[in-house]
Amino acid sequence: MNSRVGKMTIMDPPRLLLFLYPFLTLHLLAVTVFAQPDFLYHFCIEGVGNYTSNSTYKANLNTLLSSLPSDNAIDYGFYNFSAGQNSERVNAIGLCRGDVTPDACRSCLNDSRLQLTELCPNQKEAIGWYDNCMLRYSNRSIFSTKEDLPAFSMHNVNNVSNGDEFNEALGNLFASLKSKAASGDSRYKFATGEVNVSSFQNIYALVQCTPDLSQLSCSNCIDGAINGIPGCCDRKQGGRVVKPSCNIRFELYRFYDFTAANAPPPAAATLPPSPPTNVSTPPPSNTTSTKGKNSNTSGTVVLIIVPSVVISVMLITFICCLLKRRRTRESVGTQDEDEIGNTESLQFDFATIRVATNNFSDANKLGQGGFGPVYKGRLSNGQEIAVKRLSSGSGQGELEFKNEVILVAKLQHRNLVRLLGFCLEGIERLLIYEFVPKTSLDNFIFDPVKRAQLDWDRRYKIIGGIARGLLYLHEDSRLRIIHRDLKASNILLDTEMNPKISDFGMARLFVVDQTQGNTSRIVGTYGYMAPEYAMHGHFSVKTDVYSFGVLVLEIVSGQRNNCIRIGENVEDLLSYAWKNWREGKATNVMDPTMGTGSTSEIMRCIHIGLLCVQENEADRPTMASVVLMLNSYSLSLPLPSQPAFFMNSGMNGDLPLELEDNSSVTKSDHSQNKSAKFSANEASITDLYPR
Repeated sequence: MNSRVGKMTIMDPPRLLLFLYPFLTLHLLAVTVFAQPDFLYHFCIEGVGNYTSNSTYKANLNTLLSSLPSDNAIDYGFYNFSAGQNSERVNAIGLCRGDVTPDACRSCLNDSRLQLTELCPNQKEAIGWYDNCMLRYSNRSIFSTKEDLPAFSMHNVNNVSNGDEFNEALGNLFASLKSKAASGDSRYKFATGEVNVSSFQNIYALVQCTPDLSQLSCSNCIDGAINGIPGCCDRKQGGRVVKPSCNIRFELYRFYDFTAANAPPPAAATLPPSPPTNVSTPPPSNTTSTKGKNSNTSGTVVLIIVPSVVISVMLITFICCLLKRRRTRESVGTQDEDEIGNTESLQFDFATIRVATNNFSDANKLGQGGFGPVYKGRLSNGQEIAVKRLSSGSGQGELEFKNEVILVAKLQHRNLVRLLGFCLEGIERLLIYEFVPKTSLDNFIFDPVKRAQLDWDRRYKIIGGIARGLLYLHEDSRLRIIHRDLKASNILLDTEMNPKISDFGMARLFVVDQTQGNTSRIVGTYGYMAPEYAMHGHFSVKTDVYSFGVLVLEIVSGQRNNCIRIGENVEDLLSYAWKNWREGKATNVMDPTMGTGSTSEIMRCIHIGLLCVQENEADRPTMASVVLMLNSYSLSLPLPSQPAFFMNSGMNGDLPLELEDNSSVTKSDHSQNKSAKFSANEASITDLYPR
């Protein structure tokens, strides 16, 4: 048989290729589809800079990652190495789970380097986790440094029956494993163990740190992960908390290799600790050229290739089925608190907030939003706070919570509301803000009595403050943020009537040089939505400019954008303002309750508002131009074109707003602005940054 196959290979190559074609095709398809499975979780970190395809940083990154799978240090499952110099230097850490074989570790890290650079094609810092390994790289120093963020958690959907007994046993087991892992040397900080809960139930657990951490740093990192268990996995049959510097996991079954996990750790004398490897050139290839070799060996090659192809396809299919089954058993609960800084300094204890708000009493309730109720509170030091509490039935949710924590914590501007902290405890999700005593702008501007308190000078001050806050978001902060839900109820007023933009739950972050994005998940409030966003999901800084224009016209007129009553007729504000401005009767738009004021300033603000709500987004000014227009009276303004009429003045209150993909929502109440939030062809909403 062997000689026959060998003879066929030599004498009849076309027939051999025809014979192999189905197997090779199947093998290639399998490799294409399954070679790099999806990460458990990954993060492309913004704010530290991007690189271009032909940059030195990209070349150093390629050099560094290409050397990864072949490094001999793989036997210990840990890499810390770098390439390049100064600002173009790339630092990387690779860590394999302590019980996986060297071959499995190499394979996992190889998948990681291919997958991570594909998912994060321009970011200088990125991190990705598989079950067996983690890979991260950055342009900043990441060696010997405990880092807790970004992090994620996973939990088994099933609960344990004996919760208190289970938690006590699990806590003791983790404490024991923490000491064992933290006392490891500079190449191996890993421990597994088990504890008996009852005659028929054991808990199996694993803890691991990157070995470059000190014993104290490793211990502290694991403590932080253990403290995250109640928030993600309380009374669950399994779960994990994973951070860049450490990870922990527990299950009711032995999920690790018992023999490998309990093998003695590598002797310290075997491989002395070494600093990160500096990779300057790609490693030489170990591949030997076969050109000129005798073709008689091809028969043997056929016998080896065909079975291996079939076996590899079967193996890959089996692994994928296991991965799919495991992922249906575990649900991912991300904690994407990217770069908040020291989260301990921002995190509040739930009991503290409960006391501060008098157990969230109705007397302390300030209002109700899409996120949930908002309460006034007072801390023990006398500081007044506003607390947003995520409602379990909220249409909004953890995505908005993560957005606010991640984004607002990074922003500092007098016209943005200041985030004091947050609380993640069990099912509770709380945001703690500075207390802004005058509540929101809509409580004044649309109230027939209170709006008399807003004379023109105050309204003009509010318009200017909102403009400066948006300019900061779009251009002056180190991030570029599109708010996407700018409206009167999201403008808070302090004691001096200074405006503060709030509610960043719908916000999206752009990289510095990014100008626009697209989504099929339309969120925001009707009447404030730019037409290109409401109809096509296209958003940019000009989306916020449109909302600002609507807001300006509301402030000037004292009327809601979707209902301005003229005698017995009701019109939408944009068409009414446009018609009167075009006819030279813009004074009709002015709110008569604001008293005297500079008519030229008022007319100028109406003009600017109409420029901002033009249908073509390219015709709308930037916020930098708007701020200049508001402050420079000598600057001549261009003529506005007709505003967008995607919401016509005669529309029925129940007429649905149709989207390109035939998704629709019904606008059922003209008396108040309803938040719109729906998804179309978007299964996941965990990614915070456009790609």
